[in-house]
Amino acid sequence: MNRFLSCVCVLTIVFGLAFNGAAAAAESGEIIIATRSEPSIDPHFLYTEPNIGYAKHIYGRLVGRDNESHREPDLAVSWKAIDDTTWEFTLRKGVKFHDGSEFTAEDVIFSIKRIPEVPNNPGTYAGNLRSITDVKALGPYKILIKTDKPNPVLPTQLHNVSIVSKRLVTGASTADFSSGKVAVGTGPYKFVEYVPGDHLVLERFDGYWGKAPAFKRVVFKIVSNDAARVAALLAGDADLIDFVPPTEVAHLAKNGKVKLFKRPADRIIYFHMDSIRDNTPQIHALDGSRLEKNPLKDPRVRKALSLAINRRAVCDRVMEGLAAPESQLVPSGWFGHSPNLEVDPYDPAQAKELLAQAGYPQGFAMTIHGPNDRYVNDYKICQAVAQMFARIGIKVQVETMPKSVYFGKFVPPESEFSFAMMGWGTSATCESIHGLMGLLHSYDKARGMGAYNLGYSNPEFDSVAEKAVTLVKDAEREKMLHRAMEIAMNETAAIPMHTQFTVSAGRLGIDYTVRPDEMTLAYNARPVR
Repeated sequence: MNRFLSCVCVLTIVFGLAFNGAAAAAESGEIIIATRSEPSIDPHFLYTEPNIGYAKHIYGRLVGRDNESHREPDLAVSWKAIDDTTWEFTLRKGVKFHDGSEFTAEDVIFSIKRIPEVPNNPGTYAGNLRSITDVKALGPYKILIKTDKPNPVLPTQLHNVSIVSKRLVTGASTADFSSGKVAVGTGPYKFVEYVPGDHLVLERFDGYWGKAPAFKRVVFKIVSNDAARVAALLAGDADLIDFVPPTEVAHLAKNGKVKLFKRPADRIIYFHMDSIRDNTPQIHALDGSRLEKNPLKDPRVRKALSLAINRRAVCDRVMEGLAAPESQLVPSGWFGHSPNLEVDPYDPAQAKELLAQAGYPQGFAMTIHGPNDRYVNDYKICQAVAQMFARIGIKVQVETMPKSVYFGKFVPPESEFSFAMMGWGTSATCESIHGLMGLLHSYDKARGMGAYNLGYSNPEFDSVAEKAVTLVKDAEREKMLHRAMEIAMNETAAIPMHTQFTVSAGRLGIDYTVRPDEMTLAYNARPVR
């Protein structure tokens, strides 16, 4: 407790000097949000939900998504399928970029073409465009998009495509966005200042075509440490914080000066495995020597690892009840969730038996990799799973790192990892297909498939998933999505853990709407008079 109070005192001084107190800021039309995630100002660099959230403040997109993940008009006022492989989008007229220039179809075409060309991108947005073969303008406010096959979820995928200014961004680099030189969009807020590792400042754009946000100025204070974010709120140096750690929820709920905002997220936490390479880099014999073959290529070993995990214990103890065990890579209740799959039971005895059948009666040595600042309790989850693996004879080392480093090392096909934590949100398409194609389809860079696939390949799965993408009728598509998920999960292609909850907290006087996609949006906050 003394250490915690000391932390509060120090943060009070630091935050107070920098921003003169949250209460005074709110009175002047400013909101200070202590947020866990470092932003990418380039909206086409590093595809994560937090980055999409940051981008939504500055940049528009053809298709929006409301607070329940339903599609809504944004820079496109309407869209329709002309035939099985042609979509027509009618653009909003009179929209201005922050520099006063006019938004037209040419900006859309430029943005779509730029995404796959962003260099050294550790997480490309190109998967959202994988079916597109051509984009052309039919005048300044209408575009046609051709796809290689029917793609019923294309409008939802285009929510993840931020529209930038062709005039400004042609020839610009990701660094030019971070400096603010080309960070110009059509969104509700304008870029003011970004200091990496410290803060991002935005100012309301009075020329925005849509509803004006409540706060004139937003300061995103980047605070990756969970305890430090909570301390900032309690000290009065932040109006709102995101990703409240589960261990603090009960404590904050008793505080009369704080209000909690929570709901189940759309995100599955899971472990991915390299089950394709003959020699995988992070698995060895117990004595450290090289194994003749990769144990994870054997489905019995993968199943054993899944059975060794007590998901209920992780949800109850590590996540403090703010998570629900899952059986597959899409949460219960979302389109594509198969009713035929059950959560693997905790059965260490059966796990040991499967290891023995696979030729590893004494186990082997393995490193679990994970981020330490991306998912709720990511480090703690990795540690808990490592302890459970130890009970079946697996000698485990845990290595976690900041997400800015982690995702670059994860990138297939030559990932540095063999067994790694990941999380996947479903709101990108509101169904399982985006995850199936990005996480489990055989890696195919040219076609934008398997971009986050650590190492799994099954031609039958690929065929079924590719068929599902083309089916326009929901009932037919969902049937195929179920089949694809069942193929992968019955092979233990990955190990689903749980659906996490998203929890934010604010001082009294602030109301906030939490979204299932975990985006922290300043325009979802409003003062309560």
